[in-house]
Amino acid sequence: MSRGSGRPPATTTTVTRGANSGTRVTERAVATSTSRRTPNRWQVGRLVERRVETPTAQTLVLEVPDWPGHLPGQHVDLRLTAPDGYQAARSYSIAGPVVDGPGGPRIEVTVQRVHDGEVSPYLIDVFGAGEPVEVRGPLGGWFIWRPEETAPVQLVAGGSGVVPLMAMIRARRAVGSKALFRLIYSVRTPADVIYADELRRRGRDDFGLDIAYVYTREAPEGWRGEPHRIGLADVNTNGWPPDLEPLTYVCGPTAFVETVADLLVGLGHPSRRVKTERFGPTG
Repeated sequence: MSRGSGRPPATTTTVTRGANSGTRVTERAVATSTSRRTPNRWQVGRLVERRVETPTAQTLVLEVPDWPGHLPGQHVDLRLTAPDGYQAARSYSIAGPVVDGPGGPRIEVTVQRVHDGEVSPYLIDVFGAGEPVEVRGPLGGWFIWRPEETAPVQLVAGGSGVVPLMAMIRARRAVGSKALFRLIYSVRTPADVIYADELRRRGRDDFGLDIAYVYTREAPEGWRGEPHRIGLADVNTNGWPPDLEPLTYVCGPTAFVETVADLLVGLGHPSRRVKTERFGPTG
């Protein structure tokens, strides 16, 4: 692990017209502040499995013996320590429900490689099976979906911002929720779709889940329309109408989140029902 300057904090908040839609920061997307209900101590987890999601993103399965459980949308801090004692920590969204393993509870985080980052390249290229990493969490009590909610849910993701939203999609299926979900997922190219196979399967098999894609640089063969950045037509056509007052979660790069939040509020969605989480470039 090499030394570096770290990552600026990310932000999570509700939306107000004309205001930036965030107030906290993280590694790929979340601040390190905690609520009174979230553990704030470090414990040791170990890598037990990894899955390649895209050329630049991998899912790491960590076994964390004393894991207390979490809600979809929460995140963890991971901390690495160099031989000289230098430490670097980054925050990563939890990608799905906790799973019982032979050595204890297991959680998943999906890591997007950040060019010139000091933590994400290590986790993707160097971190080996059985190796330890310090884990703190779960963290965050705002950008969460509670399985007992019955209102329609609108998810809007940009790039790796799909990770906490995927946790909500997976939790919905796991608990048998009847809440209706819609996901709008903006990516550069088809090769950049994280969880591509699973999303394809869930879009086909999960009743009440609709998925729409926006491609900004290259669309798949046979796609109707040209690559473009997300706009009013995408949100209006593929999102819930505001009179249904859906619970809306928007996650992605800062500019993306602010654009989508402005579109939603402009369409008449109550700002109190729109939650955002944004992230910067370091890792």
